[in-house]
Amino acid sequence: MKKSPLVSLVELLGSSLHAYLAAARVWTFPGQEAIKLALVDLADDERSIRDRAGLLLEERGELVPRAAFPISFTGLHDVDLASLLPRLLDGLRRQVDACDRLLEAGGDAEVLDLVRQAREAALQHGDVLETVGRSTPPPAAPAAPPAAAG
Repeated sequence: MKKSPLVSLVELLGSSLHAYLAAARVWTFPGQEAIKLALVDLADDERSIRDRAGLLLEERGELVPRAAFPISFTGLHDVDLASLLPRLLDGLRRQVDACDRLLEAGGDAEVLDLVRQAREAALQHGDVLETVGRSTPPPAAPAAPPAAAG
């Protein structure tokens, strides 16, 4: 059975790396607050779209899928967000491509409007993350252990 575009949209927005990082409240290196805030803004915007898509699904008598994250994400609890930016940006590009496929498939106006909003959010937040990433210094290297007294 083919998934409805709304189900596909909810799954797409609910299982991304940036959604996981926001939901898991991972520890990050000091000095990367701008990246973390940009990720939280992205996750909040997508959560709003996902919630509206979920309401439409409920109104139409369909089940709303729960977010499921890949197990590989669980290894990202002490992270250097700057090093994850390429992976996050790649995920947003794939998200835009998935939205384009949903738009090409067509559907009713309410669904297409939500897909367009999700696509636009991914593009805008991708631009923000690229800008923030260029202005965020890498984390400081750990200090060397003191030399043994002899």
